[in-house]
Amino acid sequence: MNIKTKEYFMNKFKKVGLTALAGSLVAVSAHAGELSVTGGANVTYKWGHADSINNTTGKAIGVDKDVAFTGSGELDNGTTFTIATATVDTQDNLTSGYLSISTPSFGSFLLGHHSGAAHYKYDEEVPQVYEQISDITATVTQNKVGDFMDNNHITYTSPTFEFGGASITLDVGYASDANDAETGDGGIAKTANATYGSGQEAGITIGYDALKIGVYGATRENVTPVNGAAAAGAADAVQDEFNGVWYAKYNFGPVSVGYSQFYVDAGVAQTAVVATDSPKTLRTSGGFTEGDQIGIAFNVNDNFSISYTESVETYNAQDHATTAIADVDQKIDAIQLAYSMGGMSIKAYQMEVENPAFDEDADDSKVTEIALGLAF
Repeated sequence: MNIKTKEYFMNKFKKVGLTALAGSLVAVSAHAGELSVTGGANVTYKWGHADSINNTTGKAIGVDKDVAFTGSGELDNGTTFTIATATVDTQDNLTSGYLSISTPSFGSFLLGHHSGAAHYKYDEEVPQVYEQISDITATVTQNKVGDFMDNNHITYTSPTFEFGGASITLDVGYASDANDAETGDGGIAKTANATYGSGQEAGITIGYDALKIGVYGATRENVTPVNGAAAAGAADAVQDEFNGVWYAKYNFGPVSVGYSQFYVDAGVAQTAVVATDSPKTLRTSGGFTEGDQIGIAFNVNDNFSISYTESVETYNAQDHATTAIADVDQKIDAIQLAYSMGGMSIKAYQMEVENPAFDEDADDSKVTEIALGLAF
């Protein structure tokens, strides 16, 4: 085939391709969309002695505000899309942003950062009327299950299907750079993360009458170079990280009860275990953490509700050779109240933490907060 003949056929192929593309765009053209703005503000009064992680003592008045912009539209084939951006309190950055595409029959896809990777549906799913306890204290490990999937991830959620009277939904996610760092439009780090590579997650939610059960797992590649001793099979070899959690919730009348259990192993070398009288840092200290939460909430009436949460987490050093390095428990108790009046609410909690950051020598903390919330 000579050059002129080849060019002739290539031009024909281009015309055919452009015609097909134009036809497909017409078939899935979008209807006029809409943009909405929502937000809220909280005025808080907080007092008590917090742990070394939160680093607050005494009394304080605070104000926080958040604004979210959400745009949505629909294609001719019934597929809908949503684009959302949320601002932080200082209004100079973004806390989250995502694009969600929902098809009529094949489920939905979500792409974004800090925006609802599958782990958000599973990590602390016990009843509370105000805050998850991880929003109160940064020492809660259960909230960290799968959080590395938040860096520009893609998550697929299946349609809900029925089986034996139960409703079942599946979630699957992938992040090419699983390090929970916020990146912008097509953002790629200037240098590759020296410790972690890609991450994957999967979860299943089963509902049957008033019972709801969820099971979730996430893993990410650890690309940390392995030293010679580790390569020979020594106990301090680094491994890929694995996080897992499951929960069960049951509602009967005005009462909701729930139980959740988790496991976090960051694959850190066992030479990094920390003594019982020192604070532990997730994914830096050796060993692993595991534990459970239990919660109960009661709706007194349409406006007033109350809940109680208890969390017990254990730092397992996996090294019992000396009494200086052993397992340490961290216990958290929280009672919460909430009263709503349309767009205004009054909420409060009191929380106590024993052995914060899994440090047996750390002072226990006790914090109380009352908040006035306004939403629009």
